[in-house]
Amino acid sequence: MGLPQRKTEHYTYADYQTWPDDTRYELIDGVAYAMAPAPTRTHQSLVLELARQIATALKGKPCQAFVAPFDVRLFAADAADEQVDTVVQPDVLVVCDPDKVDERGVRGAPDWVAEVLSPGSAARDQIVKLALYERAGVREYWLLHPTDRLVTVYRLEAGRYGRPEISEMKDSLGIGVLPDVTVDWTAFPN
Repeated sequence: MGLPQRKTEHYTYADYQTWPDDTRYELIDGVAYAMAPAPTRTHQSLVLELARQIATALKGKPCQAFVAPFDVRLFAADAADEQVDTVVQPDVLVVCDPDKVDERGVRGAPDWVAEVLSPGSAARDQIVKLALYERAGVREYWLLHPTDRLVTVYRLEAGRYGRPEISEMKDSLGIGVLPDVTVDWTAFPN
């Protein structure tokens, strides 16, 4: 089941910043999508452990890990913030260019993004955001399937995501765009 859209008119980041805080939205190509209510315990446990491992591995390095809610503004290169019509909040992300990070979040494509799938957002994460992240230039995109304990990995090759790699959440898995970072699945809750 998909999450409802706010309305069908075209919105920008300027509109987004005026909306009340009691409901979170993502803005994709000017269309506002209401985000799901608070995630499940399993979802949050996966996000927390993933972020903890990555942040620890990146300590003292130029790349930084962030967790939602944290705005990622994706845009045309010459667009002013107020004109941006795509703002997403990935579950976990890594940015290696410190010039992309400001007090509002990230301006431009993160290097690595992970989304933990939930029934309310799975279709958007696997279809809409997959195409969006590819178009924006996110170098590596992970989809974590908590029920099936699977991870689907998309890597950008010549501007396109190649065939995904699907593996079980067991043992460990390296992040291709972050050579010094390996996720230890044995530390995750079952």
